[in-house]
Amino acid sequence: MGKIVGGFLVPHDPVMFIAPNAPQEAVAQRMWGAFATCAERLAGLNATSAVVIGADHYMLFGTGCLPQYLIGTGDVDGPIDPLPGLRRGVIPDNQKLASFIAEHGKDNGFDWAVGRAFTVDHAVAIPNQLIIEPVRAKGQQIGTIPVYLASGVDPFIKMRRVIELGAAIKAAIEASPDDERVVVIGSGGISHWVGVPEMGKVNEAFDREIMDYAVRGDLAAMEALSDDYILANGGNGGMEIRQWACAMGAMPGAKGEIIDYAAVPEWVTGLGFVQLHAA
Repeated sequence: MGKIVGGFLVPHDPVMFIAPNAPQEAVAQRMWGAFATCAERLAGLNATSAVVIGADHYMLFGTGCLPQYLIGTGDVDGPIDPLPGLRRGVIPDNQKLASFIAEHGKDNGFDWAVGRAFTVDHAVAIPNQLIIEPVRAKGQQIGTIPVYLASGVDPFIKMRRVIELGAAIKAAIEASPDDERVVVIGSGGISHWVGVPEMGKVNEAFDREIMDYAVRGDLAAMEALSDDYILANGGNGGMEIRQWACAMGAMPGAKGEIIDYAAVPEWVTGLGFVQLHAA
């Protein structure tokens, strides 16, 4: 039987790679350092797998097909959008557990879309490279299982559904026949406006609100957030808090610890890092 041993809520800001020197040096070092802290803490959890919950950026899916949620059950590589310092390559996976999560979901009201060969984008590739790869480099084997939510463009998956999906991931992991130690990583946000005149704006008040819900493990407050409220206060990029809510849904009762936060308009995002401690 498997279990979830911890979680992290982190950004996946590609501008960090495109313009690494744009913010003040001290701010940039803190944000890169926050990823390193997550990696150090992941190493201490002795995880065998990491479920990384990302967003569709209209790169992998488009007008022809936009699944509400998808899990990669086969070979994984990426990112499809390589960036300076973010290399594309094979990503170690856990096909057995990923397939079990998909099948368990279908038996319990969650009809997963599946990717039997899946090239991720930066939503999964950034936390994989900055948090998981440093642990692998020390000899610890961790399989990355990518999950994608429809939070990039409408129709957006409902907040209630992503929380329920997190619970379904938890139930599947606990029902798995193998002794898996799993970490969930919610990758996205917080406030940012993408491809619109407000691009570069960051709303620290909104970011603090979301991090406070994560610290308290307040799933009801996350579910109550309307799309209109998120779009007005967190921008279209703020819709990615769905990934945070999904990870929180997989760890009901967990309390969060803020690792770091900075509003970084030079990187067009409010960057928040929260560790979820298993209850």
